[in-house]
Amino acid sequence: MKMSLQPYINSLPLHVKRTILLDSRIRTFIKKHHLLSLATSANNQPYCASCFYAFIENEPILIIATDTQKTRHGKEALANETVAGVIALETNIIGKIQGVQFTGIFKEATAEEKRVYLKRFPYALALNPTLWSIHITYLKFTDNTLGFGKKLEFFAPNVSPNSFTCNA
Repeated sequence: MKMSLQPYINSLPLHVKRTILLDSRIRTFIKKHHLLSLATSANNQPYCASCFYAFIENEPILIIATDTQKTRHGKEALANETVAGVIALETNIIGKIQGVQFTGIFKEATAEEKRVYLKRFPYALALNPTLWSIHITYLKFTDNTLGFGKKLEFFAPNVSPNSFTCNA
């Protein structure tokens, strides 16, 4: 008899569910890096920006600093809170390629999220940055160290896997 863990997982608090569902290999990869590419759009025109980030793994949330009054990506993320991004390892060795593609919701950072960012980047305190969080709704991790083209996915508990039309 095959037993499903889904009823047990459904009974857990949301932050525990997210931690369980986000594979430890994904968490380890994200924690090793510090720079992401953030994708936004306005009027059907895409745009990308590089941002330093801190990571709260038990939610999962990425925290970035940006000025939403002066930067294009900041203005666009305020106007369209659904953003996407990439965290990638640069390598010429195909067998070592690793990277994360994600979508999420752009929000003003909470006091706890700000604390996490400033702990990771204490020198940022001198700049008095405006901090924002990206609550990850979907994430795909490509890890060729596990086998060529190996992919692990994460769906936030409130997001249906059927809401995504591309499986590439």
